Amino acid sequence: MLSNTCKYAIRAVIYLALNAGEENKIGIRMISKDLNIPTPFLGKILQTLAKHKLLSSTKGPHGGFGLGRKAEEIKLIDIVDIIDGQDVFKQCLIKLQECNEKEPCSVHYKYSEIRENLLNLFRNQSIGNLVDEIIEGKNKSNL
Repeated sequence: MLSNTCKYAIRAVIYLALNAGEENKIGIRMISKDLNIPTPFLGKILQTLAKHKLLSSTKGPHGGFGLGRKAEEIKLIDIVDIIDGQDVFKQCLIKLQECNEKEPCSVHYKYSEIRENLLNLFRNQSIGNLVDEIIEGKNKSNL
């Protein structure tokens, strides 16, 4: 459902929440290496997130990326909005255009519930919650 770009963005924000501090920025090469994401591609993603103030960016030899606000304040929907937009929560599973109650597709009623649950999850789940779960489970390899 989400683009690879959006998945990479979510992984990168979680990584920064786990590893960067207010004073500690992490360089793009390290993030790229640790997450196994091509550096130029990751650079574009992180710059986009920084442009929208989700991340902070510092240039120079000791520069890098960090969170632009507290992890608890960053919801998954914020990242999805910036990278993919919310079309994924409106598009029909079968048709090319949006289906509706008046002209439903054959899976409209089954899929609309799933789509609504997914939207609610993304609206309510913060990066801070995910980081807490990772720390409690001591499992950073899920990135």
